[in-house]
Amino acid sequence: MEPFTTIETTRLRLRHFTDADCAPFMAYRNDPEVARYQSWEGITEAEARALIQEVKEIQPWTPGEWLQIAIELKETGTLVGDCAMKIEEDDERQAEIGYTLSRAYQGRGIATEAVSCVLEYAFASLGLHRVIAITDCENAPSVALLERLGLRREGHFHQNVWFKGKWGDEYLYAILRGEWLSMHSSNNPIMNG
Repeated sequence: MEPFTTIETTRLRLRHFTDADCAPFMAYRNDPEVARYQSWEGITEAEARALIQEVKEIQPWTPGEWLQIAIELKETGTLVGDCAMKIEEDDERQAEIGYTLSRAYQGRGIATEAVSCVLEYAFASLGLHRVIAITDCENAPSVALLERLGLRREGHFHQNVWFKGKWGDEYLYAILRGEWLSMHSSNNPIMNG
């Protein structure tokens, strides 16, 4: 299987993290608005450096391991967020995705473009059968993004997670390979392997 290196779209370059990403990574991870619907509150410099070292070479077909993918604007080389994908440990044909975007770059279609790119990679390059995403029910922009990309809401979990001092509700979204490929076959990103 080809190693993951870079995926490019018109505006974005999705790639492995580098040491130079530490400061911008910390900046958006420490923004309370960005962290609002995430499982973390923030990150120290030591934690950021350790995470970057850990994810630098992880490959997407490593079951149970999150592949953190840096989202960079091609025009400026600026790190604006990250996507993540984890192949399920008990079924290597299924994966979960997640995403985080710097507040300064939200509302510009960047997250949609990046997540679309990761889904295309998961289905077209890795040949996965099914991909899910779980989002807080109150996270309206994330719900809109997943629905815009054609993911189907398969579950509504009521007070299923103790989250930042209270019980939280989550939606489970999913899409199958055949569904994705039939909807998005003309939007293939440029893959560099």
